[in-house]
Order: sequence, then structure tokens, then C-alpha cells
Amino acid sequence: MKDRFDKIRRILLVILVLNLLVAIAKIVYGSFTDTLSIQADGYHSLSDGISNIVGLIGIKIASRPPDRDHPYGHKKYESLASIGIAMMLVFISFELLHRSYERFVTGDIPTVTTMSFIIMVAAMLISIIISIYEKREGEKLGSDILIADSMHTKSDVYSTLAVIMGLVAIRAGYPIVDPLIALIIAIVIFHAAISIVRQSSQPLCDASRMDNRSIACLVGLVDGVVDCHNIRTRGTSGDVHIDLHVTVSPDMRTDEAHRVADNVEKILIDSFEDVTDVVVHIEPASGRKKEQG
Repeated sequence: MKDRFDKIRRILLVILVLNLLVAIAKIVYGSFTDTLSIQADGYHSLSDGISNIVGLIGIKIASRPPDRDHPYGHKKYESLASIGIAMMLVFISFELLHRSYERFVTGDIPTVTTMSFIIMVAAMLISIIISIYEKREGEKLGSDILIADSMHTKSDVYSTLAVIMGLVAIRAGYPIVDPLIALIIAIVIFHAAISIVRQSSQPLCDASRMDNRSIACLVGLVDGVVDCHNIRTRGTSGDVHIDLHVTVSPDMRTDEAHRVADNVEKILIDSFEDVTDVVVHIEPASGRKKEQG
């Protein structure tokens, strides 16, 4: 588990540096040319960098081992950090909405040069590489924070593409496109925030993580098990907890029933990579109908 968190931390550090470089280039050049859409995209990229920092803090806490106050560990802090990223995105989206409205009112005309296109195309290519790499590693490592951040970076790709199209329109004599693109970026950022909240809130709310039928089928293969019921799963990627009730023959000795419980735990942990803890409650089968799920 420690190796997993170390890998996630290294990935976030590399991406943090790249995101900050892209953000600084956009914000500085956008301010110099008074191009609101480029500035907005720069702040979008800056939020990528900030989310990396939040992610690093979340991973640092989540990697701590279980203790007296946190017997199940600290892994939910990773999902909590993802919620923090989403809240930050909401704030940025509303700030961009406000600035877009001001530009619509003032009607200021930005300056668009060849360098504007070079900077934005280069930034978009970097964002594409980051998004693909981060999503792939996030799925491989089962990291909510990496997957959430890749979604954030993916939205950056679309917003940068929109800015490039806007620059073309501005040079063609349509400056009104500048605040319009900034407005679209604000909406994209807000949508990304909602998607992150939906995904990251699942483990925080103890949403079911697995299909109960597949669990029941496996448990049914264990010698001595009559049936199982009250199956519940929760947790995060790479740390799923299962608790269930297993019925056995009422004539079974206590030590034999305990051995059945151990075998149920073993088959579930061995069969499902993400399962780290199984709690088995043994019940006598007498007077109970067979039930699975």
C-alpha cells in the first residue's frame, strides 16, 4: 500500500510542475495582451496545479497506517481531497462568470498575435499528454485523486481548444467571442466539479462497491457454507471492506464454524484484488430459508 501512495505522489509532483508552467505562460501572456479567454484558461490550468497540491496533501494523510482513532485507516482522506478540488473549481467558475460579464459590458478588444496561437497549441498538447497519462495511472493504481485530476485536466484540453478557436474569431473581427469563450470555460469547469463530487462522494457515503451476487457465488463454494445473506461492501479503490452473514449447520462445532469463516475470508480476499478486510458473522441454518444477496 505504501508503494502505491509513493507512486501516486511522484506522479502528482511531475504533473504539478507541468501544470504550473502552462498556467504561468497563459496568465502572463493573457494579461499582457488583455485576452480574457487566455487568462481564463490560464486560471483553469492554475487550478490544475492547485488540485495537484491538494492531492499531494490528501495522499500524504491517506497513506498513514490505521491508528487508535482511525482503525479503518485514513484512505477516505483521498476522496475528501477530491471534494476539495471540486469546491475550488466551483469558486473559479463563478469568478470567470463575473469577469466574462464585465467584459461583455466594457467591450474591450484584446490583442491577438502569432505567439498567442503558439502558446495555446503547445499548452493544449501538454494537457492532452498529462490527461491520458494521469487517467491511465489512476486506473492502474485505483486512485480516486488521479482519476479526478485527469478529468480536470481533460476539461483543460477542451477549454484551450475553445480559446484557440476564439483567437481565430477575434482576428477575424469578432472580439465579442473573447468573453463568450471565457463564459464557456467557466461552464466546463463547473461541470468538471460536479463530476468529481459525484465520483468522490461514493466512498465517503459508504456506497456499495461490489456486486453482491458475485460474492454470494464465491462464498457458496466454501465447504460447510449453507448460504449467505446481508452482504455489504464499502470503501475506496484498493481498500474494499466486506461484511456478511454466513449460515452453517446447527450441528457444527464452534472451531469448525470458525474455520469456515476463515475460509470465506480467504476466498474473498484472494479472488478480489481490492478487498482488504472481510467480517463474517456465523449463524445456524436451522429455521432459515436459503437466501443469497
